[in-house]
Amino acid sequence: MVGRVGRRRAIAHMNLAAAKAGLRFGQAVAHATAMVPGLVLHELDTEGDNAALQRLALWAQRLYSPTVAADPPDGLVIDATGCAHLFGGEEKMLIDLRRRLSKAGYAATVAIADSWGGAHALARYSRRSVFVAPAGALGQQLKDLPVAALRLAPEIVQALAKPGFDTIGELEATAKGPLAHRFGMEPIRRLDQAHAREREPIEPVFAAETPRAAKIFAEPIGAPETLARYLTELTIELCAVLEAASLGAKTIDAWFYRVDNRVESVRIGLSSPARDARRLAKLLCEKLEKVDPGFGVDKMALAAPGAEPLAYSQDDALGGKRRADLSGLVDTLRVRLGPDAVYRLASAESDIPERSVRKVPAAEAPAAFSWPVDWPRPFRVFPRPELIETVALLPDQPPASFTWRGVRRRVRRADGPERVFGEWWKADAELARSRDYFQVEDEGGERYWIYRDGDGEDAASGSQRWFMAGVFG
Repeated sequence: MVGRVGRRRAIAHMNLAAAKAGLRFGQAVAHATAMVPGLVLHELDTEGDNAALQRLALWAQRLYSPTVAADPPDGLVIDATGCAHLFGGEEKMLIDLRRRLSKAGYAATVAIADSWGGAHALARYSRRSVFVAPAGALGQQLKDLPVAALRLAPEIVQALAKPGFDTIGELEATAKGPLAHRFGMEPIRRLDQAHAREREPIEPVFAAETPRAAKIFAEPIGAPETLARYLTELTIELCAVLEAASLGAKTIDAWFYRVDNRVESVRIGLSSPARDARRLAKLLCEKLEKVDPGFGVDKMALAAPGAEPLAYSQDDALGGKRRADLSGLVDTLRVRLGPDAVYRLASAESDIPERSVRKVPAAEAPAAFSWPVDWPRPFRVFPRPELIETVALLPDQPPASFTWRGVRRRVRRADGPERVFGEWWKADAELARSRDYFQVEDEGGERYWIYRDGDGEDAASGSQRWFMAGVFG
């Protein structure tokens, strides 16, 4: 890829084959074509690349964190504070991010560190595709990386190389006074940013059509009741913007810009589009306990990415029945318990009981729930059947007694067996598998749903062990 350095055309990007041929970034095109005859050249489209990077940042913002920005020319910066646990931890979040980018056709290296500058350096120069720097150990991780990892201009990197500054560790060990006198304050500023000694605010990306509202304060604020008051005012302003566009918010992001250049953010997700200012303000204010205002907040901003047309339902003036609107309750529970803790159950196409139920979003319209067969099913089916000990005659008799969770129960009545075969069309291992289910009642009148893994005769049909599948009533 050919760009311009001053008035000359030079190599701006290249692939691995070009690098192995001895070419280098910033090399004049005339020199490069003389070294490698038949070199394929393409003009660099800087504006197109930046626009694509902005779109990628908006994509990452919807999936990972409210605070995402482009890090030109080829990167994204994401504030993962309070977000990584949603993916099972920082490393799993990076693996998920890299996997999604790979499916979209992007090769990526990813890193998490205590600072933007540190993560930038590790992602580009650590030679590891996934890197999670331990908290407080950033200096140790950066010391062997080249000076170019500090996001310094090429001319500064070249100037530092002349007296022998090749790595970040060598630069960090040098007295700052002589360093600033000879090379200016830029190397020191970048060192402080990389080692998290100087905060670097991330200005989140916004789509042009994203409804948003912001307020700048003459004096920093920090008291919880003051934050809640202004957050409520901003929510009313955001809802007015949504109403003017006939939209409802599905997600609302809030940013709190602190005076120490740190940005705190929270996000609420809604089960259906909404713009009820009172309800939304209440949900946002519940998130304030996760916001650390530090020495004060001097700017607050709200945005509703992915806003959707708001569908209205007409009240029946003649007293007809309407479906109850549970979206307010669902949203409150999602904010307090987490987005994955509130859901509905729906049927799935499977003969295996623990596979025949699936979780769906709580806002999804409930569908008629039915089991695939006519046999009665228990009120509660365990997601993972529990092993029990039984006394039973093979091959078709129900158990005379069984022990479950340390308690022995004698069977008074039983019905069965109901044979369920393995789903051979899903896995070859289930070709010969089968289960025999029984409904049993103990001496206390409690009813259970148990099964034997196998037909009681053929070892290929299962382990012949007994399991508790569910309980009735």
